Amino acid sequence: MKKLDNKIAIVTGAGKGIGRAIAHRFAKEGASIAIWEKDEVAGNETAEEIKKDGGNATFISCEINNSQAVSTALEETVDSLGNPTHLVNNAGVAHVGTATSTTEEEFDRVMNINSKGLFICLQKVIPIFVKDGGGVILNLASIASRLGIADRFAYSASKGAALAMTLSVAKDYVDQGIRCNCLCPGRVHTPFVDGFLEKYYPDKTERSEKFTELSKYQPMGRMGEPEEIASLATFLCSDEASFITGSAYDVDGGTMTLR
Repeated sequence: MKKLDNKIAIVTGAGKGIGRAIAHRFAKEGASIAIWEKDEVAGNETAEEIKKDGGNATFISCEINNSQAVSTALEETVDSLGNPTHLVNNAGVAHVGTATSTTEEEFDRVMNINSKGLFICLQKVIPIFVKDGGGVILNLASIASRLGIADRFAYSASKGAALAMTLSVAKDYVDQGIRCNCLCPGRVHTPFVDGFLEKYYPDKTERSEKFTELSKYQPMGRMGEPEEIASLATFLCSDEASFITGSAYDVDGGTMTLR
């Protein structure tokens, strides 16, 4: 038996990075995957990769901060795969800035996607879980929700909301068979990191030095890999974690406890 046999999982933002790794790992563990992704090229690539590996996946174009778009995506998921049993709220955007350098427009954008988008997905999917007698939710927060990180004001605020919503949902639906947990990754080597370095450090030597600096921030001396986040996500979404809800797990190379 695979850990997620016969499960149907929605993974938002599964076109790249951590979301893509989770979608691949869930599929290998037997789940059918609904990839909710704004980037159609990336979303389709993930779906096709999973199919080539023998898994079952469908790409559904979706902007998670649009209520109607989420409703439509959910209808398409049910029509093509069946009622979802799992929801992984991974989609989000990053932002660099302090409370004074961040503009109102930038703050609104980050919160609109990372916080409101997560809320809308919860609002639309939870009723199906309630009707079906249970379900599993995993939210992607960040150590930034629990630790002061320089120049991450809006991002930290949005991930703090993800952590708080995790606890609230776990409390409100614990007696209806719904488990809700969150992951708090540290710095993970994703396309965002590469894009950040290319944007702010165009010189290759300087970029390489900054990459080393960012890697050494973690006590383990390196960034995490998306597949490492996917491993814990798989456990928390499996029946092996059936007694776990309302919990936040740091996956950060020791940053929270050893720095």
